[in-house]
Amino acid sequence: MLYTSTRGASPKVSSARAIVDGLAPDGGLYTMSPNEIPKLDWRELQNLDYPSLAAKVLSALLPDFPEAEAKALVEAAYRGKFSDPRIAPLHDAGDLFLELFHGPTSAFKDVALCLLPHLMKRSAEKCGDADDILILTATSGDTGKAALEGFRDVDGIRILVFYPRDGVSPVQKAQMVTQAGGNVKVCAVEGNFDDAQSGVKAIFSAMPAGLSSANSINIGRLVPQVVYYFSAYFDAVRLGRIEAGQPLNFSVPTGNFGDILAGYLAAEMGLPVGKLICASNANNVLTDFIRTGVYDRRRPFHKTLSPSMDILISSNLERLLYLMSGDSALVASLMAQLKNEGHYQVPADLLEKIQSRFVAYCCDDAGTETAIAKVWKDSGYLIDTHTACGWSAARAFGAENGPVVILSTASPYKFPAAVLSAVGLPCDGDEFDMMEALETGTKVPMPENLRGLRSRPVLHRDCVAPADMLEYVKAKKAEPSWA
Repeated sequence: MLYTSTRGASPKVSSARAIVDGLAPDGGLYTMSPNEIPKLDWRELQNLDYPSLAAKVLSALLPDFPEAEAKALVEAAYRGKFSDPRIAPLHDAGDLFLELFHGPTSAFKDVALCLLPHLMKRSAEKCGDADDILILTATSGDTGKAALEGFRDVDGIRILVFYPRDGVSPVQKAQMVTQAGGNVKVCAVEGNFDDAQSGVKAIFSAMPAGLSSANSINIGRLVPQVVYYFSAYFDAVRLGRIEAGQPLNFSVPTGNFGDILAGYLAAEMGLPVGKLICASNANNVLTDFIRTGVYDRRRPFHKTLSPSMDILISSNLERLLYLMSGDSALVASLMAQLKNEGHYQVPADLLEKIQSRFVAYCCDDAGTETAIAKVWKDSGYLIDTHTACGWSAARAFGAENGPVVILSTASPYKFPAAVLSAVGLPCDGDEFDMMEALETGTKVPMPENLRGLRSRPVLHRDCVAPADMLEYVKAKKAEPSWA
């Protein structure tokens, strides 16, 4: 199985090359052809531990990594990194929550970004590349810290993360700007996440050699996320919430469409997935698209309580359009229209296919706070602002449509002000005071990686305008050492 660009104008490449390059030369995203998505018999996987399950899934989707090698990489990536040895446990709090926040940065990105450096290093070796790779990434909050932590001090690889200066939470910002490591750089962008992401894509086009990405535009970032859909399904069976073979719905808070696309791949591989519920905040461009077939980014940008979803250009949707249509010319045309005109509309037959697998809902900040309060009151379970959007969407979907797993994508301690307010506790002091107040008021333990964050020294203070990102990268790449 070779990987192809969603836009069809670049040569097909191996899975290792797709990981190393990150983005295709024609600006498209690497993916498999629709008729080449591998099938797995889920019945043969249901009793495996997480590393063994991950090895099966990874070796199927990344043919350059045989199962034994994939398992060794998974074990090396996750060993000692997660506070729960199950990696992605399913928690039954009345509602089913897939807890994806037990990694080193308390966000779901850890599941993939602990593994990606190992995949990247081995892929570069398989491709015969010199050890001089610069990972270039834009973040809406969680990807940045998880990528920095994952790639910290990895030989032969440097990483530079851009984040929107005023578009991440204080806790997320503190996690990034205090990041140690001789191969890491962090830089703010005077704009929102879409400005940062568009700037990164432009840099890839301007200087493709020696660059790769840790965003979910990199297939090596996306594939590890497929695994936890399988593990959640098997856990739901073990908990007695579904019968083996019964379809299971998933509600996914998403901005860039990567996490929910992983669920689509799991379904295409044979997992009995029901509906994939796309949960958005007030930046509801995906809600409107799935309901109407019209993608239109020409709308107000809202800064919300769930900042990691404050996105108007959802990059991974491009992969879904290709996988469902098989038409790279159509995808290239739609992406050009989005870039030049700010909108596009998919053909009616493609919209019908999308709506057969996906439904979409959104909630504003008031709905987010209501969800946090309701879950806390009813079950004593504390959720963050993004998970709250997923819970709200699951409720809108309706219990009559079958069991739903809600992806819990971050620790509530990453957004303490909103969570404190929602559960009716005082919001005094800065966000670090609020984390302590949240622990005192709820008795829910704070993740150890967030303790002492206030006292860590700030190591990264750079800030650039979007128009200056390319020159900044050129200058940093030319520096012989960042240590």
